[in-house]
Amino acid sequence: MTRPAQNLEPVIEIAERRRDEALAECARLQTEQRQAQEQMDQLVTYADEANRRWAERGAAGVDVTLLMHHRQFMAKLDNAMAFQQDVLADRAQRVQRATAAMQEAERDLASLRKYAARQIEAWQQTLQRREQKHTDEMAQNIHRRRLENDSNFQPMS
Repeated sequence: MTRPAQNLEPVIEIAERRRDEALAECARLQTEQRQAQEQMDQLVTYADEANRRWAERGAAGVDVTLLMHHRQFMAKLDNAMAFQQDVLADRAQRVQRATAAMQEAERDLASLRKYAARQIEAWQQTLQRREQKHTDEMAQNIHRRRLENDSNFQPMS
């Protein structure tokens, strides 16, 4: 008699691969999110530095052309930060979806493993019952033979 969970092994292997792929995708997306955050941090730091330098320069007075160039530059930097904020939001959504997919794959795998374990347990119980039945029948046959032998016994006079 073959083990019942043997039929589930290929399904479990597929579920494990699916879970591993989901874990890898989640890790990849988390790395992308971390990189996007680092880029945002760099933009913010650069904007803060530019504003600090402008404040130092502005204290001495600047001409209109330089002021316009600075404002244009800061507007471009603000646009870049707004774009990067959108990128961050997108990365966060992707990570969230990948995490949900990974959790679902993990739940599926756990369910399959639990089902396989229950199948094996039921199979083992069936084998134990058969073995117990066989042992009981053997004991019953031995007992019956003894009784037959005892009833056939004729003492010698």
